[in-house]
Amino acid sequence: MSAKFFDEIIQAFKPCTVYALVGESGTGKSFRSKLVAEKYGIDSIIDDGLLIQSDKILAGHSAKREKTYMGAVRVALFDDKQHRDEIARAWKKAHIKKILILGTSEKMVFKIATRLQLPPPQKIIHIEEIATREEIEKAIKSRQVEGKHVIPVPSIEIKRNYPQIFSNSIKVFFRKTHFFAKKDQNNGKLFEKSIVQPEFSKKGRIEISEAALSQMVMHCVNECDREVRVKKMTIKPNTRGYRITILIDVPFGTQLTGKVHKMQQYIIDKIESFTGILIEEVSIIIDKISATPAT
Repeated sequence: MSAKFFDEIIQAFKPCTVYALVGESGTGKSFRSKLVAEKYGIDSIIDDGLLIQSDKILAGHSAKREKTYMGAVRVALFDDKQHRDEIARAWKKAHIKKILILGTSEKMVFKIATRLQLPPPQKIIHIEEIATREEIEKAIKSRQVEGKHVIPVPSIEIKRNYPQIFSNSIKVFFRKTHFFAKKDQNNGKLFEKSIVQPEFSKKGRIEISEAALSQMVMHCVNECDREVRVKKMTIKPNTRGYRITILIDVPFGTQLTGKVHKMQQYIIDKIESFTGILIEEVSIIIDKISATPAT
């Protein structure tokens, strides 16, 4: 048998190498994903529920087609088992050896990798490494004011799969930079991308006052355990959702690990289901373990 045959066998059994591009929502990750892929010789990208390979949608469905922001987040995180199994089967069948996962945080890309049966990211690139502050601010403004989103595939793919959200296509020439430099490239690279307007962005965003959100959190804590006392709460909104930190006292004898984890998930599930807003994180800090009440 030829050396080439053995090389092909070895390549087939080599594990997939995972890269990640991380940046907050609207900072231009999808816009620059092909730049990162070109740099590291990657031909496959996981972005907002899609598996993209060589300018084609190989599997999955786009979060951009969802009618609610919460629905889009769940698609991007592959919450649905059938969806993530479809992607896992596709990347294995295609014998993908390098893949780039896009996400808003390192925690998110690690979660996506696990759900898609991929190894954890070997290299994480942050958007600040490949875009200037001015470019990032321009991307954020475009997202907030015009509701523009990018899917890193040519327009023919979006027109075929998601004509209802297609807006426009652009061809972008990335000039050679310290990040993009390659010996076999003289000036840069031309990429075509699609501009879309998601269904959820047409309806605006749901917001809730901090006072109302605090009341809901207090109610959830009380439903979980009436003996837990909330001492302090901070709520920080951002472009995606809300981060909540709760300082509590618990009675002596409480099974802390199980109870706290259940309380975190209960707060997230209840508030998201009732309001439609996204709770990005609930952090619970135990300040004091109180003595057992006298009988």
